[in-house]
Amino acid sequence: MGRVPYEEAATLQRALAEHSPHDYLLALEHPHVYTLGVRADPAHVLVDPASVGAELVRADRGGDVTYHGPGQLVGYPIFDLRGEWPGRKGPHLGAVDYVRLLEDALIRACGDFGVMAQRVCGRTGVWTLPGGSIAEKKIAAIGVHVSQGVTSHGFAFNVTADLREFDWIVPCGITDRKVTSLELEAPAGREPLPTMSNAANAVSRHMGRVFARQMLHAESLEALLG
Repeated sequence: MGRVPYEEAATLQRALAEHSPHDYLLALEHPHVYTLGVRADPAHVLVDPASVGAELVRADRGGDVTYHGPGQLVGYPIFDLRGEWPGRKGPHLGAVDYVRLLEDALIRACGDFGVMAQRVCGRTGVWTLPGGSIAEKKIAAIGVHVSQGVTSHGFAFNVTADLREFDWIVPCGITDRKVTSLELEAPAGREPLPTMSNAANAVSRHMGRVFARQMLHAESLEALLG
């Protein structure tokens, strides 16, 4: 969808979640913005966001504070968890199982670019593998909201993002680990290159595989809503 203001994307998510019978994956970028989840500690925002050219927005997703900006692939799945999903054990797919599937899709997408990634117990998101004295780094953050069985919000995958923007917050409330990007972690010269377009295609493809859905690409918002 290109670069979409945060509040505009939030309004679209609410409209699709409340009024559409279909499942969607919105793939986009945001202008510079810091968002506070429902459990966020305001002290984890270290500077006035306006002083670094960013907005500050409260969101109804889970998690603490995070950053969104150019070069970061943001994905908003609008999924009805009451549908037939892999791993569903009851009347709907559980929120934790849903998040694990999101992580799985992103880990597979990282692998397409030669970046080995993993889960870390107790820390939602996707992380690189540690090496020697270098601890794992967070390459994708996840924060979701589920209302009446329908999801909103989703993931933020650092592709070519300027990671200096994370210096002004305590990302996800974690003080002892760094963030990284696909661009920094991918082997030099390897195909496909870690571009936003290639990352969006890889994530979409693996979302389809992990969630057992055929992914249909819409060229525009009008085509999506049509």
